Amino acid sequence: MTSSTPRRTVLAAALAAAGTAAAAAPAAAAGADRAADCPPGAPGAAPASAEAAGRGHAPAPGLVDNRFWSSYTDWRCGSAAGTKAVAGSRPGLVIATPAGVVDYTDPHTGRTSAWEYAGWTSPAHTSAVPATEVIASWNAHTPPGTWLQVELSGTYTDATATPWYVMGRWASGDGDIRRTSVDDQTDGRSTVWTDTFAIDDATSGLRLASYRLRLTLYRTPGSGLTPTVRRLGAMASDIPDRFDVPASAPGLARELAVPRYSQNTHVGQYPEYDNGGEAWCSPTSSQMIVEYWGRRPSAEELSWVNPAFADPQVCHAARFTFDHQYEGCGNWPFNAAYAATYPDMNAVVTRLRSLTELESLIRAGIPAITSQSFLKEELTGAGYGTSGHLMTVIGFTAAGDVIANDPASPSNEAVRRVYRRREWENIWLRTKRYNASGKVVSGTGGVCYLYFPERLSAAQRKALAALGVV
Repeated sequence: MTSSTPRRTVLAAALAAAGTAAAAAPAAAAGADRAADCPPGAPGAAPASAEAAGRGHAPAPGLVDNRFWSSYTDWRCGSAAGTKAVAGSRPGLVIATPAGVVDYTDPHTGRTSAWEYAGWTSPAHTSAVPATEVIASWNAHTPPGTWLQVELSGTYTDATATPWYVMGRWASGDGDIRRTSVDDQTDGRSTVWTDTFAIDDATSGLRLASYRLRLTLYRTPGSGLTPTVRRLGAMASDIPDRFDVPASAPGLARELAVPRYSQNTHVGQYPEYDNGGEAWCSPTSSQMIVEYWGRRPSAEELSWVNPAFADPQVCHAARFTFDHQYEGCGNWPFNAAYAATYPDMNAVVTRLRSLTELESLIRAGIPAITSQSFLKEELTGAGYGTSGHLMTVIGFTAAGDVIANDPASPSNEAVRRVYRRREWENIWLRTKRYNASGKVVSGTGGVCYLYFPERLSAAQRKALAALGVV
């Protein structure tokens, strides 16, 4: 296998029975001690549309909206209950005075512990794209004795409201709580599929018009510790149902020097993390990009890994992206949050609308991790089919074909692949496909992870700004 069980936007998957939709604490923003609206054009506001870069097929407008809160002004907007904004080279949100204490019973350990908590709720963001799907992501530092929860609530286009949905309970380590998504969250009109909010019936015309995000920060009572959240936001999208996308013209020939790691080197290793390396396409891809930007775990951080195992940092990435509810390492926001635990790194989950947009990133020196599913015969040279797989795009040939570091390879040396442009473009950007049984199932519609350092070149910042990411 090249990845874990199909999920999230592969909406044919069934809801798992375990879990609870209840929040781990009272609404932390209730009775907020401060409220302010972000002024129009405040730092961090996303542009309404992305600018096409390079030659070829221009991206269709109005499919994707990104909004991320990350500046000092951003953190002073919204409603706070015991949190405060902190300035500096990387502004953030921390606990100031806890709003209360709550007991949390970890569903994966059965252990009940008391936690002080404080909260922050974003201003309502009206998406430029009334959305069928929303994926939140966050960047944070959670020292031992702390963790956080991210929730989403919104207003439908018929002016009714969603409940508060838990989008993740997360800590960078696993000594305090088990990192987890929450199953069985639905109001009969929308559902959270592991890490993705989705309208249940897109053909009804119902969409999510706006949303708010709520952070709850937790710490051991009396410790004085705090998580520090550097970035919080979401990608909202309305990608039309499509089995095929228009072909684009090549616009770039460049290859980035990204480290190569095979997930299959780790087959059978640490089976407690989704049965071992055969399912580690996502963390393996994440580790490649982390190291492209010059970051990696320390020897001390890797000391838990069996010294007989090659590339122990891949085992490390699998452990610290693992979602204990989903029972896999493929939770999209958890991978982004893992990448952002490294010094001065940012990471988001988003969608790109075209191969042209991906070319603009490669041109600027920014590789991307993409999600796709396909039959063996649909991607020449892959040698496998998959219901969901992550790979790292590192460049384009002079003919426009896609150069990918594909972790589903037998060795590190075999990871670099060249895939036919037209085939790869379609399997990545489509939202509908036929599986091996001839049944219509979903595709991911251009989902990708983008990881990038705080210090960017002007060209890199421009490429990300065109997507509404910085």
